[in-house]
Amino acid sequence: MDKPECLIDTESGGKLYVKESALQILQKIEQPVVVVAVVGLYRTGKSYLMNRLAGQQTGFALGSTIESKTKGIWMWCVPHPTKAGTTLVLLDTEGLGDVDKGDSKHDSNIFCLAVLLSSTLVYNSRGTIDNRAVEELQYVTELTECIKVKSSNNDADDSGEFVKFFPSFIWAVRDFTLERKIDGNDATEDEYLEFALKLKPGTSKKVMEYNLPRECIQNYFPSRKCFTFPFPTAPENVSHLEKLDSSDISSDFLEVTENFCKYAFEKSEVKKLKDGITVSGRVLGHLAKNYVDTISSGVVPCLENAVIAMAKIENEAAVKDGLEIYQSGMEKLKDTFPLELKDVSSEHQHLSSTATQTFMKRSFRDNDGGYLKTLEVSRNSSHISSFKDSQESKNQRWTEEVLEEFLKQKSVDSKAILHADKKLTEKEKKIKEETEKAVLLEQEIKVKEEKQRQLEEKMEAERKSNEERMRQMKEKMDEEIKLQREEAERAMESKLREQAALLEKGFKEKADRMKEEMEEFKRQNAEAESNRAREFAEMLENSNRRHEESMAVMMQSKPLGTARQAKDKNTKTQRCNRLTNNQPCTGASQ
Repeated sequence: MDKPECLIDTESGGKLYVKESALQILQKIEQPVVVVAVVGLYRTGKSYLMNRLAGQQTGFALGSTIESKTKGIWMWCVPHPTKAGTTLVLLDTEGLGDVDKGDSKHDSNIFCLAVLLSSTLVYNSRGTIDNRAVEELQYVTELTECIKVKSSNNDADDSGEFVKFFPSFIWAVRDFTLERKIDGNDATEDEYLEFALKLKPGTSKKVMEYNLPRECIQNYFPSRKCFTFPFPTAPENVSHLEKLDSSDISSDFLEVTENFCKYAFEKSEVKKLKDGITVSGRVLGHLAKNYVDTISSGVVPCLENAVIAMAKIENEAAVKDGLEIYQSGMEKLKDTFPLELKDVSSEHQHLSSTATQTFMKRSFRDNDGGYLKTLEVSRNSSHISSFKDSQESKNQRWTEEVLEEFLKQKSVDSKAILHADKKLTEKEKKIKEETEKAVLLEQEIKVKEEKQRQLEEKMEAERKSNEERMRQMKEKMDEEIKLQREEAERAMESKLREQAALLEKGFKEKADRMKEEMEEFKRQNAEAESNRAREFAEMLENSNRRHEESMAVMMQSKPLGTARQAKDKNTKTQRCNRLTNNQPCTGASQ
């Protein structure tokens, strides 16, 4: 994108909706996305930071008046500057606290959507991180009312799992003029942030109100970072900051801006769904629409439901993608007919593997293997059709059915010709008839041998296809379990850091409670991983069972065994030889 585009807008009645033009842009992005969203009070310079992340001076609108310039959520997709094969999606949100709106619920929805869609959330404020600044971040305390993790057990507080799915957190303090000192000692920006988020001891209402937003920031976001920006330039130049040359901007401000961008590029992770599922631009668009439609309907968005909805959309598309790969390959193969069955089977095996691989790349949470089964059934139907086309090609040798019919008709015609020839003696007629029978029987043996060969080739191709399919499924399952485990470990590390900080600051009771929570957290993670492994095992078992059933059906259509065929062939060949040498037929050979 050469410029930003509105992603989420507001109707005249105040209802949020996703712009179709933005969805079309996201639909084309197959790469994983790193999503950085900025939130904060209006007129605090949020858009400038987003433009710098895009590597541009201008782009997102910078307001030069007291009015909020950005409405809704605007999007800018650019190639990630440091992560190859990744797209950086920047989200600039409508300023919070605009008195003209007079709708705090709207602000909460904007904040909630920024959290749900981003992998890094930048909170932009001015001045200092004092109690007023923390209180202005009231929206973080409302997240438990705005977001649910699980669709079931709706009355339970599942905020303890937010850290598994929430973005990392950056606090950008603009126009910072104070010295960063704690107890008279110089402090880093991060130390300054942690000091500002320090909890007060006690259980009074006033203390609990003071601690609540700080506890939410600590508990919900897996990592925290702070940048303090000095004034960028003289007050009279601030209104057209994007037009200034770098020489007119404070070198300290530029240095912090560069550090901010570098950190965002290096530390911002690819956006992921529950269970560590990587989000592409296409999936991000589906997510945005799902969340916005849910919020607009008055329902609390649920992370689990969003994953289920995304899985349905992506798995159906994955089946379509895989089938198109297979069918297009088989259509190209038809141009080369006639072919031997082994060549058709070989290409079928190759295309089947490619189709499954294509499906696996896009699909996720196909827990019972139903979508993979749909692909297999559709693919096999297509294979049968292509095989028939290959056999019925006018340039191809006789098909089995046509050949058999030909042999039957030829036998009838031969008998008629023999009876019609009055010049032949009865013995000569008998010899001629037996000779013709021997030739026909020889042809019949060849037909059955061809059937046997074709069946064996087909079964071997199916066996190899199943082995490859099982390998790909196992690889996909191992990867999903790995992502699920990494997600849990990431959340646990965050909780351990918070527990250590509580102990260090003397909050033993809170630290003990957190220890209990972590034990339950570990138990739930272990149970979830065990359930996922069981689902995968069942999926593999079902797929293998379908393969065995298919092989059993093919075995039922197997022609006479090779031993009997050899015996029949030997007997009939002897008969043929005697007849052609004018020897009389006796015994079993008659």
